Amino acid sequence: MQIIDHLSVGVPSIANGCAFYDGLLATLGCSRLATTDGFAAYGKETVDFLIMLPFNRQPYSAGNGTHICFKAAGREDVDAFHTFAIANGGMCEGEPGPRDGYPNPDVHTAYVRDPFGNKLEVIFGGFAA
Repeated sequence: MQIIDHLSVGVPSIANGCAFYDGLLATLGCSRLATTDGFAAYGKETVDFLIMLPFNRQPYSAGNGTHICFKAAGREDVDAFHTFAIANGGMCEGEPGPRDGYPNPDVHTAYVRDPFGNKLEVIFGGFAA
């Protein structure tokens, strides 16, 4: 049994968020499964990840020390995710490649910030390998 039902990040608008995340998550074989005025939900067969307007109607913010890691099926998916993010308004926080400190020596990962400041990681060979 998984212990996480879904993860979400705040965005300034659902339209702006979808413009970025539709393409970014397509690099991992995911699509948008539902959209409302307050959120867009992504996954393969079930919802795993959401972009949302903050419920309290206050400005969204990116959490310091917080990041969401997406599982990739291969190194090429890590590279495609990173490339898409940078080409579409994201910022590089760590080029694709191996990382010291992971328990799997064959890990291949990359870090980016989305255009809204949220920190994202994509990984092949991580904890859930």
